[in-house]
Amino acid sequence: MKILKNLLIEGKHTKPIVTDVFYKETRHPKKVVIFCHGYKGFKDWGAWNLMAAAFAKAGYFFIKFNFSYNGGTAEQPIDFPDLEAFGNNNYTKELDDLETVLDWVSDNSDYKNELDIHDISLIGHSRGGGIVLLKATEDIRIKKVITLAAVSDLGKRSSVISDLENWKKAGVKYVINGRTKQQMPHFYQFYENFKENEERLNIQKSVEKISIPQLVIHGNKDTSIFIDEAYNIHSWNANSVLEVIENADHVFNISHPWEKETMSKELEKVTAICVDLLK
Repeated sequence: MKILKNLLIEGKHTKPIVTDVFYKETRHPKKVVIFCHGYKGFKDWGAWNLMAAAFAKAGYFFIKFNFSYNGGTAEQPIDFPDLEAFGNNNYTKELDDLETVLDWVSDNSDYKNELDIHDISLIGHSRGGGIVLLKATEDIRIKKVITLAAVSDLGKRSSVISDLENWKKAGVKYVINGRTKQQMPHFYQFYENFKENEERLNIQKSVEKISIPQLVIHGNKDTSIFIDEAYNIHSWNANSVLEVIENADHVFNISHPWEKETMSKELEKVTAICVDLLK
């Protein structure tokens, strides 16, 4: 298996998109899967590397990347050394990053014998799930879309940091990262960006337009994003498929760091369901 880590793709907003690819070198075109991490996440979180390897073993060309303003850097792509970038992230930057990765895949001659640019699927976890649902109706290159514990309403997240007046006055609000104990900044531009792009960022309207195969996966023990949001997403597209993972939390019973050599049984089930649908 070929595993190429921390490739740098030039982003549209001055920061690089740090990217990994996993595939079996066969010189035959493979279906492409692009994975988007969630809020306070990164491409190497938990068992995402094990999941990527499982997709590659199953015959896919698997790509995962850090959103350029997720708080990581090219030198330190794990965790959040660049809190200034984290505070300046927003939804449209993440949509731009995903488009850049799609362009990179479509135009990349390095892997021309290994990937099928006419069969690209997206998988997104948590907030990344919202991003892939939006992009699924913006880009005809996307042939299937899968969400894992996805948000159904970005508006609720954009104003979840309460007291807009004080947020605007101070220019920043902070959220504690329970694992790293960092005070994660959210600059007021985040809310402004959402309001300026509110129509584009409406997940319900996007899902109602989806005509490609759509799979919605959620754990029934998720306390971060309740399973009601999966039912919402499923209800907006009668042709979507909903899979509930029993006893799974928001990250399918994985934690970071993940030092085991196998995924949790819940994430293994998620991966198997995805592999089957994408075939």
